[in-house]
Amino acid sequence: MTFNELPLIAPLLKATREAGYEEPTPIQRETIPLVLNGRDVLGCAQTGTGKTAAFALPILQRLFTEKLDGSRKPRALILTPTRELAIQIQENFALYGKHLPLKSTVVFGGVSQVPQVDALLRGVQVLIATPGRLNDLIGQGYIHLDQIEIFVLDEADRMLDMGFIHDVKRVIAQLPKQRQTLFFSATMPDEVEKLAVSILNNPETVKVDPVSSTVDTIRQTLYMVDKVNKKYLLAELLKKPEVENALVFTRTKHGADRVVRELDHLGVKSMAIHGDKSQNARQQAMGAFKGGELKVLIATDIAARGIDVVGLSHVINYDLPVEPEAYVHRIGRTGRAGLGGDAVSFCCIDEMKSLYAVEKLIGKKIPRLESAWPMQVFVESVKEARPPRPERVARVNMRGEAVAERRAPVAARPQGTPLTRLSGSRQAQPQQGLRREAQPSGWQGRPQAQPVRAERPQAQPMRAEYPQAQPVRTERPQAQRVEQNFERRQAQPRPRKYESR
Repeated sequence: MTFNELPLIAPLLKATREAGYEEPTPIQRETIPLVLNGRDVLGCAQTGTGKTAAFALPILQRLFTEKLDGSRKPRALILTPTRELAIQIQENFALYGKHLPLKSTVVFGGVSQVPQVDALLRGVQVLIATPGRLNDLIGQGYIHLDQIEIFVLDEADRMLDMGFIHDVKRVIAQLPKQRQTLFFSATMPDEVEKLAVSILNNPETVKVDPVSSTVDTIRQTLYMVDKVNKKYLLAELLKKPEVENALVFTRTKHGADRVVRELDHLGVKSMAIHGDKSQNARQQAMGAFKGGELKVLIATDIAARGIDVVGLSHVINYDLPVEPEAYVHRIGRTGRAGLGGDAVSFCCIDEMKSLYAVEKLIGKKIPRLESAWPMQVFVESVKEARPPRPERVARVNMRGEAVAERRAPVAARPQGTPLTRLSGSRQAQPQQGLRREAQPSGWQGRPQAQPVRAERPQAQPMRAEYPQAQPVRTERPQAQRVEQNFERRQAQPRPRKYESR
């Protein structure tokens, strides 16, 4: 089956031919007719199978064929969990709709909102957004969702894992009741199915592949290597000529930065993208990696979805993921569109539990390869880890005949060592450990040590007794006071009396 057999209009068929698409994938064959008929769809397919084109092509056709009212408000909303995935979807919409008079834009956090607001004010028909920035612009009054006709929730399982469930519900509450909803997810746990049932209306379910399967064109290999030697093995693999470009996954953000520094010391240039990097730095690294200027890109699981690099040759799991489903999403970055790819994983002794979970999920054992740095630390069994039991020795009498068998004593306690015996919830007093001969005459038993209790004197209140300060008053004789008052009055000038003439 080819794209010409699908009910797509000529501009979309021309765009698919120019993009190099010849045959639609199974998810595209089953989803595109359902979306064109206006049905709600619950799509479940492994990553790298073309889910974006499965909903982008029919959305563009519906928006183009239906009558436009000249409004500048968005008519289709695609909600994604990560910025990289949002940018990737917007690029696909621009690629498929380049022969149609439809505009699309993307809004996400981490960068200035001014260019995004300017694009919204000019008018768009397709809006791709992350939950945080979308709710922010809705609160500021720049985005109105009252004219949304088609709503797409992409990577729903990842949306729940990242804690966006409340933001998603806030967006859904502002959508019109009469709409078409497309729900896509790579995995379908119980929480995702409950969310799908709450927002879908009599949906058609499209399950192309098992949720735990991986693409057959990906060659999976595993190296058992100690943690301290991972950097040397990684540098050796990256220097091989068959490694055209490689996407290396680490478990933590600090681990990604550490791997970049270690590779730089070993002569391999690389860059890292993770949540602590600014959006401009992440876009710069992704642009250099996609453009071929950068051969090695170190990333955390935030980039496991949304990175679509044409011809990615290798995906390397420097650290195995804690969640086995993340392994499927990671290696799905290679082997896309029917092309081959290699997925190489490193496993140290601390990651054996994660390895068993991954192999149980995918249903097969990953082939092991040998390297110059084999694992030196192995797990001993429980029986081997136990200390050996003491040897049995024979007990003989004076004639040298064996009487009975007993175990060899483990250790002899020196004489005079006090013992501590626990009795119930109380601790017995330490024994004196004195011999009988050392006790005075008349001793009937081992004396018990009596507890010594120090009588602490009662603290007396300390109060400083200060004498009351008495006022000092000098008593002058009566005659002296009278004489001083008279002298004071005589010293004062008297007023003159003027007689009237």
